Amino acid sequence: MRHNFQSLYDVLNYCSAKYAGRTAFTSIDDSQSYTFASFGDCCRRISRQLSNFGINSGDKVAILSQNMPNWPVALFSVAAFGRIAVPMLTELSENEITNILTHSDAKALFVSQRLLPKVPEEILAKMHIVICTDDLSVIRAEDTAYTCDGHITNPLPDDLACIIYTSGTTGAAKGVMLTHKNFCANIFASWKAAPAGRRDVFLSILPLAHTYEMSVGMLYPFSVGAKICYVNRPPTPSVLMPAFKKIRPTMMLSVPLVIEKIYRSSILPTIQKSKYLTWLDKFSHTLLCLLVGMKLKNTFGGRLHFFGIGGAKLDAEVEAFLGKAKFPYAIGYGLTETAPLICNANPKQTHLGTTGIAATGVTIRLDNQNPETGEGEIVVKGDNVMRGYYKDYNRTLQVLSPDGWFRTGDLATVDKKGRYSIKGRIGSVILGPSGENIYPEEIENVINNIHDVNESLVVERDGHLVALVHFNDNVLDWDYENQDRFIEDLERRKQEILEFVNSHVNRSSRIKEVEVEKQPFVKTATMKIKRFLYKEKKNEINKQ
Repeated sequence: MRHNFQSLYDVLNYCSAKYAGRTAFTSIDDSQSYTFASFGDCCRRISRQLSNFGINSGDKVAILSQNMPNWPVALFSVAAFGRIAVPMLTELSENEITNILTHSDAKALFVSQRLLPKVPEEILAKMHIVICTDDLSVIRAEDTAYTCDGHITNPLPDDLACIIYTSGTTGAAKGVMLTHKNFCANIFASWKAAPAGRRDVFLSILPLAHTYEMSVGMLYPFSVGAKICYVNRPPTPSVLMPAFKKIRPTMMLSVPLVIEKIYRSSILPTIQKSKYLTWLDKFSHTLLCLLVGMKLKNTFGGRLHFFGIGGAKLDAEVEAFLGKAKFPYAIGYGLTETAPLICNANPKQTHLGTTGIAATGVTIRLDNQNPETGEGEIVVKGDNVMRGYYKDYNRTLQVLSPDGWFRTGDLATVDKKGRYSIKGRIGSVILGPSGENIYPEEIENVINNIHDVNESLVVERDGHLVALVHFNDNVLDWDYENQDRFIEDLERRKQEILEFVNSHVNRSSRIKEVEVEKQPFVKTATMKIKRFLYKEKKNEINKQ
């Protein structure tokens, strides 16, 4: 990377001139599209409009919209001119949206027509200006706010660019304060991990309000002149397959759940239904993987050379298949608080079960390391580390030391080549009867590989391990849940899971009970289950 960016203002100015005539952002239905030059012009125009309504440098402007080319317009028109963006996830409830807009002191709002009904009228009334992301029209504005005296400044590296609220898997939303330096550090680290250029085409399927897609899937490709295409609807297989065929992406980001579902719902059934493929799987498994891998790459359009996976741990069986299939998957690890990259491995560096080496510019150490297992908490330092939590000094002190070391709360080991393997969250580790650490994620990987299981969660209740299981669609007909045949089928499936799991894990990780969830688990933006919602479920039911 030839240009050393110091702020998002630098990124916008340099790229809109350097790659002027090239396509920067487009939607799959071509309803919105920008060249780098027209994108820069649009951002400057919207910035002036914000200034006209008294939105100054340092003021907060919220973004509530599904992915589309106008989402980056909103971000750059805010952050590149010294203001602070507050991106919000589309699945937030009305109450969560109200809390974020209030806590962040947002003065303006970008919102799509689809999500506008989720914003209460009393909150809208407080905004100086509300802009629609569908067409950048003004939905409403305060007459008294039109002052033409809003001032902007070129942001410095340590100035705030975004406040991103994250509840994660442990509840209690936190406003993560990320600076221009944080994002620029991630742009450079991404380039060092997997160099992209103006010939690359990114397909964006993850929410832009999360740092993973925002940093690595939007800011990074924009900074190198690549084209980014947005899918207008949720990334279901029926939406993605035509998108792959039309866009033929060269690079894209995903979470494990996407590729795991493709593996379990498409690849495995295809093998099991074919006598030839079943025979090949038994007598020449590697050849089978290569053949299926070729088919999989063609499904993605035939040009894919980087398929980034992050946000959660990839299932070991699925990863083993991808490796043998020569599928160009890459592994990354990070948090919102590190904007997000901490570790990475490109397709040529991936190693089964590891999340790669420290990203460029990131220093990692393992604290409180267990001398027997080598496990310790990942603690990091670098230009990627957040400034702290907005209006939350106490929680900032808990994770961020005065000299800049950030405690991730993740347990890991490191091998001789500097590759880290994530074991689990400190908060989710279960202490066994003999004092040993039990990692529920490892048991869940076993459960998730059982036929017809969609996803699972292992929790501790009354000193025993309980597996909560959600089956694939159409496995159980819940319309008949009170009938004898349904109950018999349910109990049989629960017993099969219990026996299978307990024959595949060590003694301390054996489960005592299986509960079947009727509804899918509630998840975070990166599709991790919100564990805190399920730990006390049994007790709550007993109280009712």
